[in-house]
Amino acid sequence: MHPSNVLLKIRETKDISVCIINKHYIVAAYKGFVAIAQLQSMHYKTPYSLNGGLSMADQYNTNEEKILRDSNTKEIDLINRDPKQINEDVVKVDFEDVIAEPDGTHSLDGVWKASYTTFTVSKYWCYRLLSAVFGIPVSLLWGFLFACISFCHIWAVMPCIKSYLIETQCLSRVYSLCIHTFCDPLFEAIGKVFSSVRVVLRKEV
Repeated sequence: MHPSNVLLKIRETKDISVCIINKHYIVAAYKGFVAIAQLQSMHYKTPYSLNGGLSMADQYNTNEEKILRDSNTKEIDLINRDPKQINEDVVKVDFEDVIAEPDGTHSLDGVWKASYTTFTVSKYWCYRLLSAVFGIPVSLLWGFLFACISFCHIWAVMPCIKSYLIETQCLSRVYSLCIHTFCDPLFEAIGKVFSSVRVVLRKEV
């Protein structure tokens, strides 16, 4: 089939996927057929004419591998180290949150300033020292712990839950069958018996 016929057939169909690569090329896909057209001269190009002769499948696999690699080696934000704000209201403690002097009970200005500086600097450097000494070992322990939890959840918990759901589904069908077989006719018969009962209220003078 001539390339122009392919492009014409794709344009006349509604179920079509169109993707503009850049200002020079446009891609149209329909039922497994892929056509790449050049926008300026509209000459037909094969799927192997872009990115050094790679096919679209190879390009997709390359992009997918790049995404997986970037997810494991992504850059860490050194400014915002709590993007999900899990410790925003827990360990964010300043001097004003711990020590406060009400009106009428004030220490010397120099003592207050020195106390503020001592608290802030000691907390800052003590945390840095503890994180420098114990940060990597504790991270290793927590990583190992969550890896074990993930392993147990994936390979033990979810299969057990799925097996339980399958077994309970079988039991529920047997239970439903027994209810419909034995209980439904019994209670239907009892209902018909009591349906003929009539209650009359009379007021005697």
